[in-house]
Amino acid sequence: MYAIIENKGKQLKVEKDSIVKIDRLETKSGEKITFDNVLLLNEGKDTKVGSPNISGAVVTATVVENKKDDKIIVFKKKRRHNYRRKIGHRQEYTLIKIEDIKG
Repeated sequence: MYAIIENKGKQLKVEKDSIVKIDRLETKSGEKITFDNVLLLNEGKDTKVGSPNISGAVVTATVVENKKDDKIIVFKKKRRHNYRRKIGHRQEYTLIKIEDIKG
């Protein structure tokens, strides 16, 4: 059984007891959150597709932790113009564990 949910404009495929990395949420570790914007629900051979979402379908999850991702280095250079820029970025994300999928 799996579901496709939408969170902050991004679609995620989630299964029960899986740990998923999503964009940062302003929650603390151990809090329960629900996603009611379920776009697709698959229960074995039965598949429900929403238009745009399935009414009554809910995915519940628990926040595991809030972290920062590894640093990404962005380096710009234009040859023969003495132009060099080095910028680093660390994206914040939230790890959640999917507890239950209800259709």
